Amino acid sequence: AAMSRKRLQQLTDSLSRSAKHFNKSEAECLIKLFDTLAAKSSSRSAAAGLERSVFQESLHSAFGLPDGIVADRVFRTFDKNNDSCISVVEWVEGLAVLLRGTLEEKIKYCFEVYDLNGDGYISRDEMFRMLKNSLIQQPSEEDPDEGIKDLVDIALKKMDYDHDGKLSFMDFEKAVRDENLLLEAFGPCLPDIK
Repeated sequence: AAMSRKRLQQLTDSLSRSAKHFNKSEAECLIKLFDTLAAKSSSRSAAAGLERSVFQESLHSAFGLPDGIVADRVFRTFDKNNDSCISVVEWVEGLAVLLRGTLEEKIKYCFEVYDLNGDGYISRDEMFRMLKNSLIQQPSEEDPDEGIKDLVDIALKKMDYDHDGKLSFMDFEKAVRDENLLLEAFGPCLPDIK
C-alpha cells in the first residue's frame, strides 16, 4: 500500500528538516525506498516499518555492512523506540548519520553500536565480542582468542585515557579525534567509502 501523495509530501518536509543532511528530493527518494522495502517485510508489523531481516539485508547489499553482531547492533541503534521495527523516520534519520553524519555524530553512533549493554561504557568483554565477530579467523591459529585478547589490550592501552579498564564515551571520542581510523576500531559499522 503506497502512501498518498499528501502524506509523502508531509513526511518529506518534516524529514528534510529533522534529517538535516538530506535535501527534500533525497528525503523523498529514501521514503519511497523505505516503502518498497517495507512491502518485502513478511510480518504484520510491516505497516509499522522494516523488520530486522529486511533492514539488515538492505544495508548489507547497499553498503556492504556485515551480518552478525554488528548488523544486529546497527539495527538496535536505528531502532530508537525499541519496538523491533524501523519506522520511516528512524530509517531516514539513521541513514542521515550513517551516510552524511558529522564526525561528532559518527562517533556517537559507533559508540552506541559497540556499547552492547547500553551502560555508557565499552567494556573489555564488549570489545572482545565485537572483535571476535569482525575478524577473519585463520584456520592455522592455535588459539585465535589469544590474538583477540592481545588486540583488546592494545586498544585499551591506546584509548582508555582515564585507565579504568573500559572506554567511556569521552575516552572513545578523544581517541577517535586523535586518530580518525579508530572510529571503527571494533568492527565495521559504517558504509564503505564508495
